Amino acid sequence: MYQRIAPDVKLGKNVRVYDFTNLYGCEIGDDVKIGTFVEIQKGSKIGNRCKVSSHTFICEGVILEDDVFIGHNVTFINDRYPRATNGAGQLQTESDWSCVGTLVKRGASIGSGSTLLCGITIGENALVGAGSVVTRDVPPGTTVAGNPARVIKSISPKI
Repeated sequence: MYQRIAPDVKLGKNVRVYDFTNLYGCEIGDDVKIGTFVEIQKGSKIGNRCKVSSHTFICEGVILEDDVFIGHNVTFINDRYPRATNGAGQLQTESDWSCVGTLVKRGASIGSGSTLLCGITIGENALVGAGSVVTRDVPPGTTVAGNPARVIKSISPKI
Protein backbone atom coordinates (compact mmCIF):
# COMPACT_ATOMS: atom_id res chain seq x y z
CA MET A 1 0.00 0.00 0.00
CA TYR A 2 1.37 3.40 -0.95
CA GLN A 3 -0.34 6.69 -0.27
CA ARG A 4 1.06 10.14 0.08
CA ILE A 5 -1.22 12.26 2.23
CA ALA A 6 0.64 15.40 3.22
CA PRO A 7 0.26 16.73 6.76
CA ASP A 8 -1.47 19.88 5.45
CA VAL A 9 -4.46 17.90 4.08
CA LYS A 10 -7.72 18.44 5.96
CA LEU A 11 -9.55 15.11 5.98
CA GLY A 12 -13.19 14.81 7.05
CA LYS A 13 -14.76 11.83 8.79
CA ASN A 14 -15.04 8.40 7.15
CA VAL A 15 -12.84 9.29 4.17
CA ARG A 16 -11.67 6.25 2.20
CA VAL A 17 -8.44 6.73 0.28
CA TYR A 18 -7.16 3.85 -1.84
CA ASP A 19 -3.60 2.97 -2.86
CA PHE A 20 -1.24 5.05 -4.99
CA THR A 21 -2.81 8.42 -4.26
CA ASN A 22 -1.19 11.81 -3.79
CA LEU A 23 -3.02 14.43 -1.72
CA TYR A 24 -1.50 17.72 -0.59
CA GLY A 25 -2.80 21.09 0.60
CA CYS A 26 -6.43 20.16 -0.11
CA GLU A 27 -9.63 19.80 1.91
CA ILE A 28 -11.65 16.59 1.78
CA GLY A 29 -15.17 16.48 3.27
CA ASP A 30 -16.93 13.70 5.16
CA ASP A 31 -17.79 10.28 3.67
CA VAL A 32 -15.66 10.78 0.56
CA LYS A 33 -14.22 7.91 -1.49
CA ILE A 34 -10.98 8.55 -3.41
CA GLY A 35 -9.90 5.83 -5.82
CA THR A 36 -6.51 4.48 -6.79
CA PHE A 37 -4.04 6.64 -8.76
CA VAL A 38 -5.75 9.94 -7.90
CA GLU A 39 -3.93 13.24 -7.34
CA ILE A 40 -5.62 16.14 -5.57
CA GLN A 41 -3.52 19.29 -5.41
CA LYS A 42 -3.29 22.18 -2.98
CA GLY A 43 -6.13 24.67 -2.87
CA SER A 44 -8.71 22.11 -4.03
CA LYS A 45 -11.83 21.38 -1.99
CA ILE A 46 -13.86 18.19 -2.12
CA GLY A 47 -17.31 18.35 -0.52
CA ASN A 48 -19.14 15.72 1.51
CA ARG A 49 -20.24 12.37 0.04
CA CYS A 50 -18.23 12.75 -3.17
CA LYS A 51 -16.75 9.89 -5.14
CA VAL A 52 -13.54 10.45 -7.07
CA SER A 53 -12.78 7.43 -9.26
CA SER A 54 -9.35 6.07 -10.15
CA HIS A 55 -6.77 7.78 -12.37
CA THR A 56 -8.30 11.24 -11.86
CA PHE A 57 -6.36 14.51 -11.62
CA ILE A 58 -7.87 17.35 -9.59
CA CYS A 59 -5.60 20.36 -9.82
CA GLU A 60 -5.27 23.49 -7.74
CA GLY A 61 -8.36 25.69 -7.82
CA VAL A 62 -10.99 22.98 -8.31
CA ILE A 63 -13.98 22.94 -5.97
CA LEU A 64 -16.39 20.02 -5.83
CA GLU A 65 -19.52 20.71 -3.82
CA ASP A 66 -21.37 17.92 -1.96
CA ASP A 67 -22.60 14.70 -3.64
CA VAL A 68 -20.43 15.03 -6.77
CA PHE A 69 -19.40 11.98 -8.80
CA ILE A 70 -16.14 12.04 -10.76
CA GLY A 71 -15.63 9.09 -13.14
CA HIS A 72 -12.38 7.34 -13.98
CA ASN A 73 -9.54 9.24 -15.66
CA VAL A 74 -11.10 12.72 -15.42
CA THR A 75 -8.71 15.64 -15.88
CA PHE A 76 -9.20 19.20 -14.68
CA ILE A 77 -7.10 22.05 -16.10
CA ASN A 78 -6.26 25.29 -14.27
CA ASP A 79 -4.11 27.25 -16.73
CA ARG A 80 -5.51 28.97 -19.84
CA TYR A 81 -2.10 29.42 -21.45
CA PRO A 82 0.25 26.67 -20.24
CA ARG A 83 3.93 27.08 -20.99
CA ALA A 84 7.04 25.31 -19.72
CA THR A 85 9.19 28.46 -19.64
CA ASN A 86 8.72 32.14 -18.87
CA GLY A 87 9.70 35.07 -21.08
CA ALA A 88 13.32 34.76 -19.95
CA GLY A 89 13.49 31.13 -21.07
CA GLN A 90 13.60 29.73 -17.54
CA LEU A 91 11.27 27.05 -16.24
CA GLN A 92 8.10 28.68 -14.98
CA THR A 93 7.43 29.07 -11.26
CA GLU A 94 4.15 29.81 -9.51
CA SER A 95 4.75 33.54 -10.00
CA ASP A 96 4.75 33.12 -13.81
CA TRP A 97 1.11 32.03 -14.22
CA SER A 98 -2.37 32.48 -12.76
CA CYS A 99 -4.47 29.62 -11.44
CA VAL A 100 -8.00 29.67 -12.90
CA GLY A 101 -10.51 27.69 -10.85
CA THR A 102 -13.37 25.36 -11.74
CA LEU A 103 -16.58 24.82 -9.73
CA VAL A 104 -18.60 21.61 -9.84
CA LYS A 105 -21.94 22.20 -8.12
CA ARG A 106 -23.88 19.85 -5.84
CA GLY A 107 -25.00 16.53 -7.29
CA ALA A 108 -23.21 16.87 -10.63
CA SER A 109 -21.64 13.84 -12.34
CA ILE A 110 -18.61 13.90 -14.60
CA GLY A 111 -18.23 10.88 -16.90
CA SER A 112 -15.04 8.87 -17.29
CA GLY A 113 -12.35 10.21 -19.58
CA SER A 114 -13.66 13.78 -19.56
CA THR A 115 -11.47 16.89 -19.59
CA LEU A 116 -12.70 20.12 -17.99
CA LEU A 117 -11.06 23.37 -18.99
CA CYS A 118 -10.61 26.05 -16.32
CA GLY A 119 -12.87 28.95 -15.44
CA ILE A 120 -16.13 27.03 -15.83
CA THR A 121 -19.01 26.00 -13.59
CA ILE A 122 -20.81 22.67 -13.84
CA GLY A 123 -24.36 23.28 -12.60
CA GLU A 124 -26.28 21.37 -9.93
CA ASN A 125 -27.29 17.85 -10.96
CA ALA A 126 -25.70 18.28 -14.39
CA LEU A 127 -24.25 15.26 -16.18
CA VAL A 128 -21.14 15.36 -18.36
CA GLY A 129 -21.02 12.40 -20.75
CA ALA A 130 -17.97 10.15 -20.83
CA GLY A 131 -15.10 11.41 -22.97
CA SER A 132 -16.39 14.96 -23.19
CA VAL A 133 -14.24 18.07 -23.41
CA VAL A 134 -16.01 20.78 -21.42
CA THR A 135 -15.03 24.27 -22.56
CA ARG A 136 -17.87 26.38 -21.10
CA ASP A 137 -20.37 26.45 -18.24
CA VAL A 138 -22.87 23.60 -18.01
CA PRO A 139 -26.37 24.69 -16.93
CA PRO A 140 -27.98 22.98 -13.92
CA GLY A 141 -29.95 19.83 -14.68
CA THR A 142 -28.58 19.32 -18.17
CA THR A 143 -26.65 16.56 -19.88
CA VAL A 144 -23.75 17.56 -22.09
CA ALA A 145 -21.52 15.40 -24.28
CA GLY A 146 -18.99 15.64 -27.08
CA ASN A 147 -15.95 17.66 -28.05
CA PRO A 148 -16.66 20.39 -27.36
CA ALA A 149 -19.42 19.35 -24.97
CA ARG A 150 -22.89 20.54 -25.97
CA VAL A 151 -26.27 20.27 -24.27
CA ILE A 152 -28.04 17.13 -25.43
CA LYS A 153 -30.78 16.94 -22.81
CA SER A 154 -32.38 19.09 -20.12
CA ILE A 155 -34.19 17.79 -17.06
CA SER A 156 -37.55 19.48 -16.51
CA PRO A 157 -38.06 20.81 -12.99
CA LYS A 158 -40.56 18.78 -10.96
CA ILE A 159 -43.70 20.63 -9.96
